[in-house]
Amino acid sequence: MQDHNKRFVERDRNWHPPAYAPGYKTSVPRSPQQALASMQQATASELTGPDFRHLRMGPHDNDLLLNFREDPSLAGAAGLPVGERIIMFGRVVDQFGKPVPHTLVEMWQANAGGRYRHKNDRYLAPLDPGFGGVGRTLTDEQGWYRFRTIKPGPYPWPNDPNSWRPSHIHVSVMGPSISTRLITQMYFEGDPLIPLCPIVHTIKDPAAVETMIGRLDMARSKPMDCLAYRFDLVVRGELQTFFENQ
Repeated sequence: MQDHNKRFVERDRNWHPPAYAPGYKTSVPRSPQQALASMQQATASELTGPDFRHLRMGPHDNDLLLNFREDPSLAGAAGLPVGERIIMFGRVVDQFGKPVPHTLVEMWQANAGGRYRHKNDRYLAPLDPGFGGVGRTLTDEQGWYRFRTIKPGPYPWPNDPNSWRPSHIHVSVMGPSISTRLITQMYFEGDPLIPLCPIVHTIKDPAAVETMIGRLDMARSKPMDCLAYRFDLVVRGELQTFFENQ
């Protein structure tokens, strides 16, 4: 008989930012005011699915250089996006290194000037008429995913008088079930703004911060075209820890 207790992996709380972090000011009103409810019995919806293999994907859903101009409402947009062309790629695996195939990976980002295509973004950098800033893809049989995009620019934000976010790409990956969804950010290797960011400061373990940094990969870069950054994503997988008391 298999001893499942030996396969239990305890969650390391130092790898996750606290809900209440006064240095990251918007976390103060968003943090829970009461104890979290514990899920004693997981249901099928938390343990399985959804199955994305039948999701209809556009031919350029993972190519942000092309997908925005294909929107029928934006037929007048002309030209490729402005900025440094990059490839973002990696593998989605569980905590034991097992690949997670056919799972949905979504991403969104600012343009090369550091501005999002969002009605609430008031940064003075201009919008790029050829860039929407969102993409999606499914992992292959071995858990690999790939995007082609523009390296986003840093931008100021009102956390402190002179706070700037490092260049980053937001990433959502579902994993093998709805309960393993992970939302994180990929920073870029060598960015001097990373150690200055109040959001990064909420993570206590420096090794955890390193897992959010995309690494330059010259072997996957395309000469005279674009650099490549590898960013692997680890979800809890088949043996994920639902709550610390399970």
